[in-house]
Amino acid sequence: MKVPKQIRTYCPRCNAYTVHSVSLYKKGPERELSQGRRRYERKKKGYGSQPKPVQKKLVKATKKQTLKLKCRDCGYIIHKKGIRIKGIELV
Repeated sequence: MKVPKQIRTYCPRCNAYTVHSVSLYKKGPERELSQGRRRYERKKKGYGSQPKPVQKKLVKATKKQTLKLKCRDCGYIIHKKGIRIKGIELV
């Protein structure tokens, strides 16, 4: 699917339709000392090891691609959940 690099859409901060630059959302690095990570590491420790079954095979062939729209005027970022698609190309 081809998506334009610039989209004119509504910006809630500007309260108007403005030009937004489009990019794909990528997950940032996971924090090692977050509460969930510490709890998970403590659960894994000792006899019994892995608390939940490790998923070996992905059932779904595609992922929902999230678009990141950044307003050109104020810099406000909106995340738009996309549709299931093999690949997105920014043109």
